[in-house]
Amino acid sequence: MSYQFLTIERQGGVERVTLNRPDVRNAFNEQVIAELTEWARRAKEDKKLRVVVFAGAGKVFSAGADAAWMAKMAAYSHDDNVRDARAGAAMFLAINTIPAIVIGRIHGAALGGGSGLAAVCDIVVAADDAIFGFTETKLGILPAMISPYVLQKIGASAARDLFLTGRRFDAKKAREIGLVHDVVAAADLDAAVDRFVNEALSASPTAVARSKGLIQAVLGKLPAEVMAITADAIATQRVSPEGQEGLKAFLEKRTPSWTIK
Repeated sequence: MSYQFLTIERQGGVERVTLNRPDVRNAFNEQVIAELTEWARRAKEDKKLRVVVFAGAGKVFSAGADAAWMAKMAAYSHDDNVRDARAGAAMFLAINTIPAIVIGRIHGAALGGGSGLAAVCDIVVAADDAIFGFTETKLGILPAMISPYVLQKIGASAARDLFLTGRRFDAKKAREIGLVHDVVAAADLDAAVDRFVNEALSASPTAVARSKGLIQAVLGKLPAEVMAITADAIATQRVSPEGQEGLKAFLEKRTPSWTIK
């Protein structure tokens, strides 16, 4: 399928999704949200998809909400705003529940919804000069739709600082709080992303998908509360075809069949 504001490149099990509105710093509007939601729902059903890389065209990853879109919002009723917000929330949920490993390639700036998109990535690699910010309160609004995912990544203490002040912060700070996993020189960004892609391709696809589900299932619960869930999860995976293949490959000192070199 073709998109107006997304560029999709597929090579084997790796799909690179680029926000392609460089003239407005890859800002979100209704069309971008609709396209990302449709893409994510398709990706969720794609059994051959192993890794997704999100990037932004031009000088920045994403500057957040489109100014023209925000101007339209000013005239929305409460019900209009609810419908609009639910569409955005559905987009983040759809991306967050993709079974494949999702990697964010962040350069320039990731502000507002751009930082929210980073939060729904499993792995985030940032250029050392990248700037982040949950800047919504500076505009008199809230980081509401992205809050569940950001809180999972950075915790309540960091969120109290960054949500409430709306201040911008650098890639080093983003790594310190858990929003970013690796920070490299801008010239090394693609090489660093490719290293994570290769690591991802060495992991069992079903184990990856089930591990992502397991994180959500046990998050915030006491160990005793999830004992049955965790025991069933490992037992199910051990007897699965990939579980059996992985154990045999380890014992036979060979590469598992799912590994792509």
